[in-house]
Amino acid sequence: MTTSRSDVSLRTNFNAGQAPSTTETKQIVIKEIRAKWGKFSEDDLSSLKNKDDLVTQRAAKYGLEKSLAKRDVDALINGRQF
Repeated sequence: MTTSRSDVSLRTNFNAGQAPSTTETKQIVIKEIRAKWGKFSEDDLSSLKNKDDLVTQRAAKYGLEKSLAKRDVDALINGRQF
């Protein structure tokens, strides 16, 4: 995965003792979803409202049981607010 200028900026804020805002965290997570799961369109990503939404879409797009999709999403989000 390449590092964009905005990624570095967000990490710099975090490393300076400032936790990223919810909006910044969501932007980071969406970039990670885009990189990891290519079946998500830009419309899909922009319409995600919360973690449950992501689990439902992950299960539908990849033909997974919801429990497996939830495991994948939990691993990607790793405790961050989404």
